[in-house]
Amino acid sequence: MKQYISLLMILAIFACKDSKKESAAAMVQIDTSSKPEIKLYTFDGGTVMVNQLQLFSQDSSYSGQSKEFADAFYVIEHPKGILMWDAGLPEGLVGMPEPYTSPDGAFTVSRKDSVMNQLKQIGMTAADIDFLSLSHTHFDHIGHAKEFKDATWLVQETEFDWVTSKEMQETNADIYNAIKDLSKIKKIKGDYDVFGDGTVVFKYAPGHTPGHQVLYLELAEYGPLLLAGDLYHFSENREFRRIPIFNYDVAQTHASMDMFEAFADEKNAKVFLQHSKEDFEKLPKAPNYLK
Repeated sequence: MKQYISLLMILAIFACKDSKKESAAAMVQIDTSSKPEIKLYTFDGGTVMVNQLQLFSQDSSYSGQSKEFADAFYVIEHPKGILMWDAGLPEGLVGMPEPYTSPDGAFTVSRKDSVMNQLKQIGMTAADIDFLSLSHTHFDHIGHAKEFKDATWLVQETEFDWVTSKEMQETNADIYNAIKDLSKIKKIKGDYDVFGDGTVVFKYAPGHTPGHQVLYLELAEYGPLLLAGDLYHFSENREFRRIPIFNYDVAQTHASMDMFEAFADEKNAKVFLQHSKEDFEKLPKAPNYLK
């Protein structure tokens, strides 16, 4: 009889443990489902034909080669607000009969459609965009930024100081003019959680420019995702850690690459290179979206 009672006690203990495990699992499920649903819309901000690909490596790896780049911009819809990430090529290119080639012959650029026409595809106007943020302020990422004067520009302080400097105004007036009328500005320092819940996070990744940043998203169905800005322009540069000759700081870029890869591994995030045509084609285009 004693042996029978002992056996019942052991079974009861294990049953209690199993019950606790089931309760813990249920709590995990509840926590996961409580994450807000966000939507990622991908748009076409133009095309960049790089005629001198050697500009994208510190060595001669790409000598004599050319490559076509995509130039995407994105809208992230969150219950607490709407963020536009990057701003494509200059809208002055829309309607031009021929693509434009830079005087040095390095780039040939074109853009088919304006931001306002593309926002109509998802039932939005400029007034719907609460926040604008740019991975950085090069010409192919700020093209329609000036159209969002009512949005709050979330910008790394180091990037703001650089792009508004006297030197930039004198040597790169087109870039400065693209952002000079943005008056609602919030300067940030380092990583920044846009909505405070971990679903939309800027990761500070300087080197390409002083305040370059990448974007981390936690999508409820698709999972963790990283938009790499211009940390890498195409897959070979990521694989071999090659850095363009025009980067602001090579050592900073290498450090940012280390951070980025460690963070991507930690989060098990899918990485999308914003200038990669292959990666651009993998993402559904507006009005479709990832969530």
